[in-house]
Amino acid sequence: MSRLRQLLEAGLRTDTSQHTHPRYPGAVALVMRNGELIEKAAVGDAVRYGPGPELLSPDEREAMTPDTVFDIASLSKLFTAATTLALSDEGLLTLDTPAASQFPEWADDIRGEITVRHLLTHTSGLPAVRRLWEIPTQAQRVAAVLQAPLTHTPGSHFEYSCVGYIALGLFLERLTGSRLPRLVEHAVLTPLGLADTSYRPHRGLVARTAATEYQPYVGRGMVRGEVHDENNWALGGTAGNAGLFSTAHDLARFGEMLRLGGEVDGARVLDPDTARAMITDQLPSRLKPGYRHGLGPRIGDRSFMGSLAAHGAIGHTGFTGTSLVVTPSLGTVTILLTNRVHPSREWSEISTIRQQVADLTLTEAGRT
Repeated sequence: MSRLRQLLEAGLRTDTSQHTHPRYPGAVALVMRNGELIEKAAVGDAVRYGPGPELLSPDEREAMTPDTVFDIASLSKLFTAATTLALSDEGLLTLDTPAASQFPEWADDIRGEITVRHLLTHTSGLPAVRRLWEIPTQAQRVAAVLQAPLTHTPGSHFEYSCVGYIALGLFLERLTGSRLPRLVEHAVLTPLGLADTSYRPHRGLVARTAATEYQPYVGRGMVRGEVHDENNWALGGTAGNAGLFSTAHDLARFGEMLRLGGEVDGARVLDPDTARAMITDQLPSRLKPGYRHGLGPRIGDRSFMGSLAAHGAIGHTGFTGTSLVVTPSLGTVTILLTNRVHPSREWSEISTIRQQVADLTLTEAGRT
């Protein structure tokens, strides 16, 4: 049995001294080095609980497979960021373009200082979240995003903000006149050939999708094939903070694009200088959130990168239990996808497994 499989299967077991539930019903992970697959494993169940939620009998469950489709949650922010930067390469915007150029409601107050760079780096001063699912209409929800009061002066503070990335998606839509899914498809998905990555997956992909959470508090049952994030769902499933579904294979190819300077197998997504900027620290030195931040990715965040953080790793996590780590200095890409919120986000956290998979990558890369 491979070490990767052993790690993943450990997450299926309940440690009664620490937890009352397994860390996740199932997981898929892979490790690549210099474009070659080193290890890949799939364990557990993609669907373990029914609509009640009740524990399904073994013959009713659906097993994880290497091509299981996951709601990747905030890993979607990397695709929103890459799309933004691809549009900058086309000359449609710059990092210093004021967001107020598309949001006139921001022009006459301090929000007029917010730039595209601020939105990409979580330094806009916008709040972390808003409870959009409690607002009755779509138009009112969008207005609530754009009317969100700032928690800090733009550029003065780092606060991870889903509201900021929702605003960034709206900015791109107003700038181009196209919906975000089409922009992401044109800029990233089609060039890289990511056939299993999409917003609002079609029926064929839904049949391969891992279930997420039971959400009766927003009028939903067991969520599967629809975005888990309540704010994104309230905005139609295609906002800039979340919403994408993908597989380990597709995410590894996206990671290779980041590792190789914006291009894979002759398919260029970003200009080399732009790709370099995306994974380079953009935060002023006085801002110290515990890691550094590029134009989308985190840099050196040990909480999920483990020992890879010390080697300049970049990446992101998703609330549903997903993570992507790229370590250019080692030539590695590490993908971990779980359905840890199935059937409840309260049942577990997976930082230890994330770190262990990252540490395994370092071992496989021949470093100590």
